[in-house]
Amino acid sequence: MVYITLMINRIFLSTVAAMFFAFGYWSITAPLMMTSQLGVVVSGPAAAFEMRGVYGGISLGAALLCLGGAIHRTLQRPALYFIATYMGGYVIGRAVSLVAGDTAPTNSWIFAGFELVIFLCAATILQRSRK
Repeated sequence: MVYITLMINRIFLSTVAAMFFAFGYWSITAPLMMTSQLGVVVSGPAAAFEMRGVYGGISLGAALLCLGGAIHRTLQRPALYFIATYMGGYVIGRAVSLVAGDTAPTNSWIFAGFELVIFLCAATILQRSRK
């Protein structure tokens, strides 16, 4: 059972690492295209600079942490806590937007659903690993 749990954790962390890497790479290499594809309009002299840092850099750093957790057992819990906290923050923000009556295109709600699923998966894995 321990082996199966370890493999589930590794598969989950590897998958999340790949997703963070893909989004981070996209955000680093084409930050303004990334935001426009998400329906976000950014402008000003620091727009690309900020998008590369906020979305690209953080996502690439997250990818490294998740990959580390997939490879090294001692980093699994820190990586899972990071994912639960990071995605949980997005879920809180999206919930506030929903209550506030904010509107968003369909792809934004798809992202919100994805964030919720990833949060729930990380939280569930953490909870089950405590037993």
